[in-house]
Amino acid sequence: MASLATLHPQVVHFAIALLFLGVPLRLIALTGKVPFAKHAATLLLLLGTAAAAVSVKSGVDAHGPVERIPGARAAVMEHEEHGIEARNLFLGVAALELLALGLAAGAGTVRFAKAAYIASAAVGVAGMGALYEAGEHGGELVYSYAGGPGIRSGDTTDVKRLLLAGLYAQAQADRKAGRPGDAARLTQEMAARFPEDTTIKFLVVESLQKDVQDLPGALATVRSIAVDTANARWVTRQASVTADLLLALGHADSARLVLAPMVEKYPQNLKAKLDSIR
Repeated sequence: MASLATLHPQVVHFAIALLFLGVPLRLIALTGKVPFAKHAATLLLLLGTAAAAVSVKSGVDAHGPVERIPGARAAVMEHEEHGIEARNLFLGVAALELLALGLAAGAGTVRFAKAAYIASAAVGVAGMGALYEAGEHGGELVYSYAGGPGIRSGDTTDVKRLLLAGLYAQAQADRKAGRPGDAARLTQEMAARFPEDTTIKFLVVESLQKDVQDLPGALATVRSIAVDTANARWVTRQASVTADLLLALGHADSARLVLAPMVEKYPQNLKAKLDSIR
């Protein structure tokens, strides 16, 4: 069978939605007060079970690259175990639903159909618990271990985005934790790997100012950034950062000279800053 690894995030959400609707509908149907719930529950539970089966297959296909992430193997195995348990329980639910349908159609077996529906509801509640655990551990795997972002597709561009996200997040954490040297090194690594990224160029300026305490260097760097003059976001940011650095260096007149021509074109962005300079 072909690998279904890339489908796992999409399919698993269908399974969760369908089954978390199907089981409560089955419980409601047992009251006999909502007639449509009986067959609606069966439909949702059968579709949800099919989605759960595909989710397990796609998850098993996808786990190799994630499992090889240092420290992630135990989390992968736990997620997989809960997913398989949930699938197996809902396969039981599906069998009970089909049995109940068959019994309901036969003369003299309606009471047995009711028993099958009750059993389906009971197993379904247990299945919801297993499904919840699988979902919780899946979320932990993605958000705490980066088990998926950047590596699921195998596209090297995705891997680069994952690396960039990690470098940025760690640089911010290092700065907050009082490790400016580490923050500066990671920022320089970002700049080396993504030299054309304008956002990273401004992060370098920020690092020179906050981590290295090199205001002249930061000023020279921000002035050297070639921004698209048609892009208001970058033009105003460059002017604003330049003015801030000039102020920090004690050159208020120069800061005003930088902002004044920009205010004419972008008053909503820079006028308040210009007015604040005394």
